[in-house]
Amino acid sequence: MAVAGGSGVNHGAEADDHEHEAHDHAHSHDHDSKIYQGYFDDAQIAERQLSDWAGDWQSVYPLLQDGALDPVMEHKAENGDQSAEEYRAYYEIGYKTDIDRITIEGDAVTFYQAGKPLAAQYASDGFEVLTYAKGNRGVRFIFEKTEGDEAAPKFIQFSDHAIAPQDAGHYHLYWGDDRAALLEEVTNWPTYYPSSLDGEQIVKEMIAH
Repeated sequence: MAVAGGSGVNHGAEADDHEHEAHDHAHSHDHDSKIYQGYFDDAQIAERQLSDWAGDWQSVYPLLQDGALDPVMEHKAENGDQSAEEYRAYYEIGYKTDIDRITIEGDAVTFYQAGKPLAAQYASDGFEVLTYAKGNRGVRFIFEKTEGDEAAPKFIQFSDHAIAPQDAGHYHLYWGDDRAALLEEVTNWPTYYPSSLDGEQIVKEMIAH
């Protein structure tokens, strides 16, 4: 699968530090704030099923490109230490992908590139705990391809700031054929929100968090 994003390299170190400080979040509001920020004990981590990410999802990259997320960048500038343009440049790299839609049903994951589907089945391959520069941590939930289109990635890895079973409100997805290399990705973290949401609704979710 020829993609611009998510292939080969964690929303790790500085990227995840930023993620937990200023990124947009849309999952359950009743999460434990310390876990949400990346501070937790290993005993709190629990295996998750692909059903946690079931649904029809849209990439937010097109929304960044067409200016729909400009209010989010302006909000970050008002509360952060960079200009709106600097934040936009950061997310331009982070959100970049040519997989504009993903559907997940059962063990089947379908990637849509320019409207063309690429599908495969995936099974859990455990999780990895990543430690970031600030000392906070994150959990990457990993699934390995069991069958399907040859061009579909061998591994997909989810990050949504949760460390135990719960339905995701959004997520960052990493994909590729090298499990270890994906854990080193630090700049590109394609991000997906429900396809049922329009641009204004996604902006409200992002600003709310």
